[in-house]
Amino acid sequence: QDKGIKMTEFWLISAPGEKTCQQTWEKLHAATTKHNNLSTNSKFNIPDLKVGTLDVLVGLSDELAKLDAFVESVVKKVAQYMADVLEDSKDKVQENLLANGGLLEQQWQAECKFHSSSLDTVPFLFIFKGVNQIDNDLKARASAYNNLKGNLQNLERKNAGSLLTRSLADIVKKEDFVLDSEYLVTLLVIVPKLNYNDWVKQYETLAEMVVPRSSNVLFEDQDSYLCNVTLFRKAVDDFKHKAREYKFMVRDFQYNEEEMKADKEEMNRLSTDKKKQFGPLVRWLKVNFSEAFIAWIHVKALRVFVESVLRYGLPVNFQAMLLQPNKKTMKKLREVLYDLYKHLDSSAAAIIDATMDIPGLNLSQQEYYPYVYYKIDCNLLEFK
Repeated sequence: QDKGIKMTEFWLISAPGEKTCQQTWEKLHAATTKHNNLSTNSKFNIPDLKVGTLDVLVGLSDELAKLDAFVESVVKKVAQYMADVLEDSKDKVQENLLANGGLLEQQWQAECKFHSSSLDTVPFLFIFKGVNQIDNDLKARASAYNNLKGNLQNLERKNAGSLLTRSLADIVKKEDFVLDSEYLVTLLVIVPKLNYNDWVKQYETLAEMVVPRSSNVLFEDQDSYLCNVTLFRKAVDDFKHKAREYKFMVRDFQYNEEEMKADKEEMNRLSTDKKKQFGPLVRWLKVNFSEAFIAWIHVKALRVFVESVLRYGLPVNFQAMLLQPNKKTMKKLREVLYDLYKHLDSSAAAIIDATMDIPGLNLSQQEYYPYVYYKIDCNLLEFK
């Protein structure tokens, strides 16, 4: 069930400049808006990067594909962990993460970190180092927070569950026990509700030396009562043995105030720690999601640049454009783009019919189109 997560995808495409790049942009915009808004479009301006040799570009193309996959995986990890941390308010994940399409373009214009530098020195390493750091920090932070959460859940489990196993710290009081007696001891017994009448009748005679009328019901859950009973120490083994025949379970328990206090304090400490860490962790995830996402868009921009030069040749003359497809009309949008750009690729035009899938033409898992195309998939969260 997806709790209102309505993220989306963008298509980052490029086409060669016609007489001018502005003309390329206007042509695309007109074609996609003519048929009742197939997509929301914006220009995606990539600074002029200095181009090296063809060999360098081909090498870069491969490196960028790997970098793209790595950065995307980190973006998704941060988003998914945000969902884990927000637990019950997963529907808030989106507002904590990502801006909508219009903002993606503004974000790019504001955050673009390379301005006409040489492609060989473009901040590959800079991007990789930054995102790798986020990945490592996420591992460390997630591990610390998950440990805390796990310890707290274990303690909470100890305070729930059946009377046979659960912590009794919140249930029993000092006055339920005979303490510091040389001869007497108080046992705790779990009595199934169905057998309670038997208990009342039998407990005083289950062994010798049981103190009459020493049993009270201290607590109950759905199926059982927790009762105490006081008897002489030397009769304990006998009593336990006999009790078992009647399905009365003697619980192994020593009343220890210090221990129970320590348990309670540990629970409060963990609970306070978790609350303390929650705010800063969510803030860290927000900031670093944004950082990783911006790095990812930089990688996509570099891929568009390199691929456009490889496909359309030099001098650099292409217009990159960001489309947010309308979900219902994606197929139609593909057809319009195909008609617009099929002339770019004579071989593709000869063999590719817009509705046909050609096996073997998914170059490195990427669908092939006559124009340069990269998908930015913002459906980052697969909620089960």
